[in-house]
Amino acid sequence: MNLINFTNVLDDYVCSDLFSPGLPGQLASIIHTAITVIKIVVPILLIIWGMLDLGKAVMAQKEDEIKKGQQTFIKRIVAAAIVFFIVTIVQLVMGLVAGDEGIWTCVDAIINYSA
Repeated sequence: MNLINFTNVLDDYVCSDLFSPGLPGQLASIIHTAITVIKIVVPILLIIWGMLDLGKAVMAQKEDEIKKGQQTFIKRIVAAAIVFFIVTIVQLVMGLVAGDEGIWTCVDAIINYSA
């Protein structure tokens, strides 16, 4: 009985119309989850690291280090926004470019995977 459930899980394929067995749905789900984590976690980490750098500079109470910490913080905020928006823009473009068939449909199915 477990074997039957296991084969049913493997029957879920993405892009099977383009590639001969297709891409397993579980792999597409993992890729989608990784993209979502990158889109959310990386900007948060960049902002936290920027805040830590700025906090260290303020604790040092040196004007030069505070200015340097502010610049680093601003750079990290800009980098966080770029990471977030690049992923979002790629997802939007893939949704717009993907037609009824072709490789872009497959890419869109992987990037915007929904179970």
